[in-house]
Amino acid sequence: MSSDTKRSLYKQVGFLAIAGVISRVIGLLYRSPLTAIIGDLGNGYYTAAYYFYNIALLISAYSIPSAMSKIISGKLAAKEYRSAHRIFKCSLIYVAVVGGLAALLLFFGADVLATGRSAVVLRFFAPTVFFFGFLGVLRGYVQAHRNMIPTSVSQILEQILNAVVSVGGAYALVKLAGPGDAPKSAMYGAIGSALGTGSGVVIALLFMLFVYHVNRKGIHKRLERDRHEEISSTEAFKLIFVVVTPFILSTAIYNLSTTVNSTLFSKMLTIVKGIDADAVTEVFGVFSGRALVISNLPIALSSAAAMAMIPEVSTFFAQGKREEAADTVSRVMRIILMISIPAAVGLFSLAKPVMMILFPSPSETIPRASMLLMALSISVIFYSVSTLSNAILQGIGQTVAPVINAAIALVVQTALLVILLLYTNLNDVALCIVTVTYSFLMCILNNMVMRKHIRATYDFRKTYILPCISAIVMGIVAFCVHMIFDELFIMLLSNVVKPEVIEEFGGLPRKMLYFSNLAATIIAVLVAMFVYFAVLIKSGGASEDDIKRFPKGAKIAQILKKIRIL
Repeated sequence: MSSDTKRSLYKQVGFLAIAGVISRVIGLLYRSPLTAIIGDLGNGYYTAAYYFYNIALLISAYSIPSAMSKIISGKLAAKEYRSAHRIFKCSLIYVAVVGGLAALLLFFGADVLATGRSAVVLRFFAPTVFFFGFLGVLRGYVQAHRNMIPTSVSQILEQILNAVVSVGGAYALVKLAGPGDAPKSAMYGAIGSALGTGSGVVIALLFMLFVYHVNRKGIHKRLERDRHEEISSTEAFKLIFVVVTPFILSTAIYNLSTTVNSTLFSKMLTIVKGIDADAVTEVFGVFSGRALVISNLPIALSSAAAMAMIPEVSTFFAQGKREEAADTVSRVMRIILMISIPAAVGLFSLAKPVMMILFPSPSETIPRASMLLMALSISVIFYSVSTLSNAILQGIGQTVAPVINAAIALVVQTALLVILLLYTNLNDVALCIVTVTYSFLMCILNNMVMRKHIRATYDFRKTYILPCISAIVMGIVAFCVHMIFDELFIMLLSNVVKPEVIEEFGGLPRKMLYFSNLAATIIAVLVAMFVYFAVLIKSGGASEDDIKRFPKGAKIAQILKKIRIL
């Protein structure tokens, strides 16, 4: 791989990674006020409906960007521009039909798929499935041209409008529901959040249509110059179906675990153990609406890397350049591990402070949610690696393997969940155990298959051992720094605040405790980043070249040089 190609790939990964992280951060920030409005019960209604919406989305449209990117990048590599554009147009017809059917299924089959008030929320998700298909095709078409900036911008726009409409819609509808009926208010709030999801997709779609319109003249000029024989619509649909189907099956089964877990958890605890349905929904809301949401943040980086890698790896394989493909895989995998390992340790060591910042109310659920986040933290590493390996296998044509691996992992984790729910009282902890089990199995199974087809070499010491040691040192330091500064800030505030205020609140007011924790956490995170890079670099786990491959790596390298770590 040439140095220009490497820089291009890392730049594209960087764009998507930054956009992914910004989108997830926005998602986290708005979840806090949203949870304060709709409560854990509303979160439970929303999440139960969202999982079925997500399955419909996975089957109809979610895999379209990656699949289109793979198909069209191959045609563009061969300079078959007319065939690439024919596939693009046929893809729009494909998603219109499939997305329309999925939307109708959600709307009219909501009562069969979901239970109680979650079914009402599910109906408001239905139109979003239809629109998302067109957004997916446009993103895939642009990504096939190795331009990730429009996708990155559209993701951020999508999440911003999602946040604004979700919070605003939830607040307005809760007010409309009126006081005195908590379940009804929670359901109305969840509907407001569902409307936010749809609004985000619509604004992203409008932006991608604008991008296509701006580039339309250039696209048509290439079509006029192309002298290759154009494939027929029948051939295009056949190619779409052959490539998209394994992508859909793999992605659907890969993500089906959350829906299976949600359904089993709800049914077994309410029917078998006789626990109140709203109480079960509230417990699940703490797990899914708090702990799981936070643990998913670092995985955005591997998702971004996966999306950016598919056209690159597919092109190298189509050209028979297996060594270049293997080099790309090993480099990106190492970067993902250098990020996901400290992210997992950081979430474990600062679980409670992070939970208190992002979801400060209701305060009585913070200890439980923090414990669940600690249990889920290790899955960050496994999911990051398995997400990347999934994309690699699809990129090299091994599209069936991820489907089989996901199915095996799903069967094992489902059997384990049934046993844990039947014979123990672990309940939400059981969800954490099976989530980690599933991600671990996917990680192992995908890598076993990948090694048979692509000879990506890893320095075991630099890839695994040194990042783990550096992250553990970082985690211990972060925990201690937070504890020291939090106590220090509380002590200082206690001396400043009037005694009558402390007496009135039975201690420092909650807002002051919040900002004390926030300041201590920021300091702890900054110190943790410094410690991680210092230990990693000084131990020989990363070089300047490695650091520059991170998103904004050149700037990070400059800072590290100034403080004499690098």
